[in-house]
Amino acid sequence: MKTITMLAALTLSVGGVPQLSLTPVEAQTRDYRPERPFGTLREQARTQQAWLAERLETNLPMLMRKHGVDMWVITMREYNEDPVFPALVSPTTFAARRRTIYIFHDRGPEHGVERLALGGSSQGGVYEAVRATATAPDGRQAELWGADQWDLFADMVRERDPRRIAVNISHDHNFADGLSAGEWEQMEAALGADLATRVVREPLLAIEYLAMRVPSMTPVYRRIQAVVHEIIGTAFSEVVIMPGRTTTADVVWWMRQRVHDLGLDSWFQPSVSVQRRGVDMGGVTDPVIERGDVLHCDFGLVALGLATDTQHMAYVLREGETEAPAGLRQALANSNRLQDILLEETKVGRTGNEILASVLEKMRAEGLNGTMYTHPIGDHGHGAGPLIGLWDYQTGVPGRGDPPVIPGMWFSTELQVTSPVAEWDGQLVRMAQEEEAEVTLDGEIRWMLRRQTELHLIR
Repeated sequence: MKTITMLAALTLSVGGVPQLSLTPVEAQTRDYRPERPFGTLREQARTQQAWLAERLETNLPMLMRKHGVDMWVITMREYNEDPVFPALVSPTTFAARRRTIYIFHDRGPEHGVERLALGGSSQGGVYEAVRATATAPDGRQAELWGADQWDLFADMVRERDPRRIAVNISHDHNFADGLSAGEWEQMEAALGADLATRVVREPLLAIEYLAMRVPSMTPVYRRIQAVVHEIIGTAFSEVVIMPGRTTTADVVWWMRQRVHDLGLDSWFQPSVSVQRRGVDMGGVTDPVIERGDVLHCDFGLVALGLATDTQHMAYVLREGETEAPAGLRQALANSNRLQDILLEETKVGRTGNEILASVLEKMRAEGLNGTMYTHPIGDHGHGAGPLIGLWDYQTGVPGRGDPPVIPGMWFSTELQVTSPVAEWDGQLVRMAQEEEAEVTLDGEIRWMLRRQTELHLIR
């Protein structure tokens, strides 16, 4: 049976009403109240709105011309939004309005890309909002939906007479497959036979729009990474963990609560797992953390619409120890070496599958026993762009591993190396790491903040 401290066992009472008892870690850290690191929601929204304008004015025209598209149409209905939708709207917009149709028309370098919103607002002035209206019986103008909206759409497309109309339909790429069957059937009917023949599928347009950052995002994302490292560093310390008493679930929920207290969001439930000398921990749910354990966490948060995804390793010192055993330190160094290989092989223009093949070839040549499952990150945790393996696909990912690396994108460098540890009688220990890296506009790849090269130590 787990040991429970007297403080944790006490049931609090407020006005005579029984309250939930505290766990040991809650009792220990209940007064930890950090400040908001990125300001108020209003301040954050100003930053996000500036990013939106910059992406639409800079990245979008470049990508439309790169892929030979002079019109891009994105249509959706409320609560069935295209995956690109959050990267096209203001931070104060949470869903499409009934039906929302965005038309991007490239009028050339001199006049730029026209941005039209049929339904919804101008999104803080970055679109021209266009309405289908009619005169109601009382003489007032009423906004129309359905067939009249499609008629307006078709008229606007005919006026602009585009050669290639890109839509988001793809069999391979989730981020480029946001056009529902119902919306496509109505769009096709509205366009008519001639214009419908000009519709093309250019999945890289949606993928690369989502994948490509703007320079002003990077300094803020670096600060977000610093918050991530601070949370993990505190979680993997004696502030939170009392060996022999704290469970892995205690640590998980401390991390979730910390994110909430900072005014930030989570996009997945954190996890904390244990590897223990001479013990098979597979299938053990919520173990108590003991001295001599190796700990692993997988942790991500969302700040200003940007997701993070980080995995770190820790060691719980035994009595009298001041550092982890040499074999565990070497195991982490082996994982660091696979990170080095990944950065060496990640180059602009190479596909995710090409990078995976070359990384695994080098890894095996150096005698490392690892797997590679790196993914882009940004607007989404598992973001748009080339996958460099999946944990269960080490021979390449059909379709999703085929896009090339582009300047200005971010990766979550997720991988693991398993090594025998002499001090654990040759037992295999898995060092799984994940750290954000950026591909600069000049094509250089570098760590967004820093990577873990030493185990977190719990004293």
